[in-house]
Amino acid sequence: MSDRLRFLARPSALVGAALLALIVGIALFGPFFSPDPPDRPVGVPFERPSAAHLLGTDFLGRDVLSRVLWGGRSVLALAGLATALAYVLGAAAGLVAGYVRGWLDGLLMRGADVLLSFPALLFILVVVTGAGTSKTVLVATVAAVQLPLIARIVRTATLEQSVRGFVEAAEARGDRWSQILRREILPNIATPIMADLPLRFTYSIILVASVNFLSLGLQPPAADWGLMISENRDGLTLNPYVILVPAALIALLTIAVNLVGDSVARTLGRSGVRGVA
Repeated sequence: MSDRLRFLARPSALVGAALLALIVGIALFGPFFSPDPPDRPVGVPFERPSAAHLLGTDFLGRDVLSRVLWGGRSVLALAGLATALAYVLGAAAGLVAGYVRGWLDGLLMRGADVLLSFPALLFILVVVTGAGTSKTVLVATVAAVQLPLIARIVRTATLEQSVRGFVEAAEARGDRWSQILRREILPNIATPIMADLPLRFTYSIILVASVNFLSLGLQPPAADWGLMISENRDGLTLNPYVILVPAALIALLTIAVNLVGDSVARTLGRSGVRGVA
């Protein structure tokens, strides 16, 4: 097995990878197999599963299976965008703080401390309530609460690399600090980044689903797993599948990412970086 796939040697990683492939497949290709439009009523509200509607209907009489098949794209897209944005900004801040040090290090890290002082979900809810419920605001706020931890991890790794001989050689050649960061340090801190990335993505999934559950993220009639749980709370006893299926998919997605991420971290020998959450 190649070095890139060594983590799959662990049984837990195989289970996680299979689950992840299944759920991502449902999110990406599910809409092509949707039996009905996700926003059109096709029956009476909270109808139990039948031959016509395999998972029954929701509170407006819309087909639950169709909404489940459509509802994963928003979870993956918003969480993925938030994680990517957090890593671009957080890694940049951590690299600069760890290499340049001095007053700039203090300024960036004190800013990270300020963000860390707010409970993540409370910070998101305050910003979303004030700035409005849009995908842009949701992605930006989820990224903002992830950014300080990423910056700290990257800063610590950068501090370790900045005193190595190859960095000193690059400085002696007269390379600019931006070149040193890009060519010398960044490739050598890929291990802690790769070990931490799945954890951040999992956290983004949970935050996005939580905000949508509270109806402060995506708005009806959007099909989203978190929003489906929120919309249909009153019908749990009438048609439990309308809540249990999207809730199970969110749970399985987070478990799958954690299993794969934990195996990657152990394979890279840097599982300790996952301690900051």
